[in-house]
Amino acid sequence: MHHIENDLHYTGLSVAQGIASPPAVNPYLKKRKHRHEFTAAEYIEQILKGNITVLSQAVTLVESQKNEHQALAQEVIEKCLPYSGHSVRIGITGVPGAGKSTSIDVFGMHLIRDRGKKLAVLAIDPSSERSKGSILGDKTRMEDISREPSAFIRPSPSAGSLGGVARKTHETIILCEAAGFDTVFVETVGVGQSETAVHSMVDFFLLIQVPGTGDELQGIKRGIMEMADGIIVNKADGTNIDRANLSAAQYRNALHLFPLPPSGWSPKVLTYSAKNKTGITEIWDMVYEYIAFVKENGYFNSNHHSQAKFWMYSSINEQLKNHFYHSSEIEKELKIKEQQVLNAEISSFMAAKQMLDLYFRQKS
Repeated sequence: MHHIENDLHYTGLSVAQGIASPPAVNPYLKKRKHRHEFTAAEYIEQILKGNITVLSQAVTLVESQKNEHQALAQEVIEKCLPYSGHSVRIGITGVPGAGKSTSIDVFGMHLIRDRGKKLAVLAIDPSSERSKGSILGDKTRMEDISREPSAFIRPSPSAGSLGGVARKTHETIILCEAAGFDTVFVETVGVGQSETAVHSMVDFFLLIQVPGTGDELQGIKRGIMEMADGIIVNKADGTNIDRANLSAAQYRNALHLFPLPPSGWSPKVLTYSAKNKTGITEIWDMVYEYIAFVKENGYFNSNHHSQAKFWMYSSINEQLKNHFYHSSEIEKELKIKEQQVLNAEISSFMAAKQMLDLYFRQKS
């Protein structure tokens, strides 16, 4: 290539050196340090000291799908187990728009400031793989407790199935209790079966409602009403007070139609306003009255034993199901069997039997 500056007419001229290209990576950038990988003993030591950062990392470990993480998580949970079981676990559910997040914020501040409690707020949301756990958005409506050092807020693990999410939440409760949290809220974000899952891991089940037009009883599943140990009607403020009292009366009448629950406790119905922070003390007096009542009649311990048994069988079922569906041979054969069922070549029951026979032959 001809460069004009090299032409004889320009003899005596010199060409200045260009500026060297800067390096692609900033030379002053410090190398990022890898986070210290804790051993099970280190996790346990820090959790028992109430180290929130390490507790968060341990919960992440519990939620991980990796086998090596699961092995470590199970060891940590097992060692934390003797230090758990000393909290009051409250399940909180309610119709959309009932003001769950605002209520949790107000309840939390009452427990932390007025009763000196340490609070963990967890969520069960089987749809969290899509929504990423609505409690993340709810944190903006939990402004007060999210700033409290005595509170720990954790969104739902995005483990997909309700069984997986619920099991991981149950294991997280154990870690939170070992870290010194004496009150645990488990919020149901999903609808339907998630209430049953929460009911199987809490001591008191609280149903939040709002005053309606008088026909709101139609919108509540009978099963959720039967699970509730207490029903609270929110938004009892301003011109809503009479409607709230009317709704409360209707719930009380409805509860009389149900048989007495195994705890022997007659569920109460109270009104309150999360916005005006009125009626909050009465709600927590009711909760602690219930706890004292069931501890005295022995239901508290027997319920814990039933729940422990439930989670053992639930864990077996979940792991068997996962093991079955994650086998490559089963996966391949399932598609063939599915097509045969659709083509009416084989019955659904025979297809299921053949799949299980194949699975058990693999194991033998």
